[in-house]
Amino acid sequence: MTNPAISVAMSVYNGERFLADAIRSILAQSFGDFEFLILDDGSTDSSRSIIAGFAASDSRIRPIIRENRGLIASLNQLLEEARAPLIARMDADDISHPERFSRQISFLAGHPDHGVLGTWSQDMDEFGNEYLAPGHEHPTTHEGVLRALDNDQQVLCHPAVMMRRDIVRSIGGYHAAFRHCEDLDLWLRLASVTRIANIPERLIRYRHYAAQVSSRHAVEQQIGAAIARAAYEERKAGRPDPTESLERLPPIAELDALFGRPGITRKTRERVARSLLYSPVAMRGEGFDLLIQHLRDGGSVNGMWRTVARLVRFGEPTRALRLAAVLAKAA
Repeated sequence: MTNPAISVAMSVYNGERFLADAIRSILAQSFGDFEFLILDDGSTDSSRSIIAGFAASDSRIRPIIRENRGLIASLNQLLEEARAPLIARMDADDISHPERFSRQISFLAGHPDHGVLGTWSQDMDEFGNEYLAPGHEHPTTHEGVLRALDNDQQVLCHPAVMMRRDIVRSIGGYHAAFRHCEDLDLWLRLASVTRIANIPERLIRYRHYAAQVSSRHAVEQQIGAAIARAAYEERKAGRPDPTESLERLPPIAELDALFGRPGITRKTRERVARSLLYSPVAMRGEGFDLLIQHLRDGGSVNGMWRTVARLVRFGEPTRALRLAAVLAKAA
């Protein structure tokens, strides 16, 4: 059998709410030469039956049903199962534009030096309505991607990415230690071996809702992202990456020992604290304690009085008073 041009890689865990629409958006692509790998990672809802129903009516779908092993293990299994030279990521709660694959495969055919290609996204809420997300548009050139990485800005929308299978496999795929930020770590490693770009068209509708990973695991995600960026800076400086073979990241307090030099712990804590100031979930949880520790370590207080007011709006007056006391002492 001739291998398809694209392997679509989707991991599903209890995705019944939005799964059917996500699958339909892939099956409706104007470019149809693909296999659709849908891995059910031990769902306990009706996801498996939804997948089975679509697979029965479209032979391009290859279901993979197994016990729960987590997202990173699932993504790496999809990389290994893929038969096509190009892998298109897709999540079970988003919607791809019908021309997404056509636009991406055309760009990659004309730019063989590019190994990773994303697109701009249209943000929506859980009901499909417009969602105003903060932040910059994803950079459209590799040079822009490198500048964004240096400025701690996002560079790609993970479910909108199409990438060359062999390049991703050559750097070891997704690393187990970077749970909830495995995509950022991958982009940081890929940026050193291939060119990365985004098509400036909104070819995916990206859904925001309270139950998604970025909302439920905001603190862990930002800690992992800060450590991934620290590892990136080590590689850029020609030093070894101490995170490469880790199965789990150590606490922030142990980062100086891990990297073998002082200052990594303090820089990482500041980077994480600053990234969490606008997250109600983080400021109501362990993110607040991390912020306090950052300030007690002598971290910058610029803009922190606005965080006091923000905590009041978040319904956390006691934490607002506690932060105000720390800031008054630091003045």
